[in-house]
Amino acid sequence: MITSFHVVVMGVAGCGKSTIARHLRDEFGMRMAEADEFHPPANIAKMSGGEPLTDDDRWPWLEALARWTADRQATGTSTVLACSALKHPYRDVLRRPVPDTYFLHLHGAEDLLHQRMRDRDHFMPPALLRSQFETLEALRPDEHGAALDVAPAVDELVRQAVRLIRPLIPAGPGTTRG
Repeated sequence: MITSFHVVVMGVAGCGKSTIARHLRDEFGMRMAEADEFHPPANIAKMSGGEPLTDDDRWPWLEALARWTADRQATGTSTVLACSALKHPYRDVLRRPVPDTYFLHLHGAEDLLHQRMRDRDHFMPPALLRSQFETLEALRPDEHGAALDVAPAVDELVRQAVRLIRPLIPAGPGTTRG
């Protein structure tokens, strides 16, 4: 039996998904994917131009991410995915290959995240943050996961994330328990 664990670090832009996902990758020996790297050039151009993506823009991107997870699941490799995963139907696509995928929802005040976005170099402009907040749907009871406020320092946020996830990691070749 192949045992692996899959976590999606989710939330709106600027919440620290990639940072936390990298720490989880390193802590637990998981394979990591950055969802932004799966966007086709048309999506990146659209966002770079200040235009929010539509569901039609997102479905092929989400399917590609689900295939990535399914391929790793098939080999027993645990994963961490940094992905906005803003809506319940998007998360349904992401958890299709692994129904018990764990969603770690990073959330914070819009003004804090807007400032973080202004301070980084990324194709998505801060002007699109409002549209992400408007699209965001909180985790539902049928979604395995937890929410973490991103106001604390990164080190504390990492400690909280590790504390949440460590007990869920199965023993086996796909991950290390850190």
